[in-house]
Amino acid sequence: MLDTLCINISNRLNTGILILDNDFNIIMWNRFLEVHANKKDNQVTGKSVFTVFPELPQKWFERKLSSVIQLKTQSFCGWEQRHHLFELSHSRPITTDSHFMAQNCTFLPVEVEGEVERICILIEDVTDVCHYQTQLNKALHELALSNRIDGLTQAFNRRHWEECLAKEFSRARRHNHELALVMLDLDQFKLLNDNFGHQGGDKVLVDTAKSINDLLRLGDIFGRYGGEEFAVILPSTDLVGAEEVAERIRQTIAKSTVDYQGRSISVTVSIGVAIIDEQDSRYEDLIRNADLALYRAKAMGRNRVCLAEETLDKKTIVA
Repeated sequence: MLDTLCINISNRLNTGILILDNDFNIIMWNRFLEVHANKKDNQVTGKSVFTVFPELPQKWFERKLSSVIQLKTQSFCGWEQRHHLFELSHSRPITTDSHFMAQNCTFLPVEVEGEVERICILIEDVTDVCHYQTQLNKALHELALSNRIDGLTQAFNRRHWEECLAKEFSRARRHNHELALVMLDLDQFKLLNDNFGHQGGDKVLVDTAKSINDLLRLGDIFGRYGGEEFAVILPSTDLVGAEEVAERIRQTIAKSTVDYQGRSISVTVSIGVAIIDEQDSRYEDLIRNADLALYRAKAMGRNRVCLAEETLDKKTIVA
């Protein structure tokens, strides 16, 4: 009478109940599993759980259950560790990336006279939790990106880029590493906007940013400093390397054209280069030096690379 009552109760639960013997054979399961596995009770009773659910990671599963038996204590596996153990269909009326139910599984030892003779596995359907948590994580990730990325050019925005420069400056100072900064500005951008409109100007910014980004190393940090001005942090880069990068950027942009509404737009950039100096006490000093070199490149006729005065002095001494 009691067994029948327990079975009736277990069949009403919205949680899977699977009971195995110590050889991992199925002794019983409830209606929840019968429905979601689409198998009748008499099709699975007495069979190995690995036969009924061949998708189970057998070695991992055996170790998990063996620890439950030996330690006589329960164990747990959540959907964040493994989305699912058992390939069970879900019935949630939501869009999800998986055909199978996301699961929280609890492994319970069943003792008889002090010895574990059975293992009860509780399988909770957490598909909705998994789905909404995944969507939340995606939204948070996108929000974090929006706080770091310039919406037009997809380069880092100024605030995040400056945070990166502050960290790289501190690291270079602490470990006595080289650090270079390249700042560049599109030449006569106002005239370009007047001729092609702001949408044409935006297209130039987008294409220019992509051209620059394609030339950089994985560890270089590219940002939109403001308006038509961009900046590149070059960690562990000396003067020669920084000047080569700047010249490569200048030449690539000068040789390229931007297609806009059937018209070709030619663009050039002026570039200033600075490297970390022993007199620089703040990362802002590096920005100032590169910026001054950029202004000098503009004053000298544009479409050229200029080195910061301190950097130029060092180059002269080396030469």
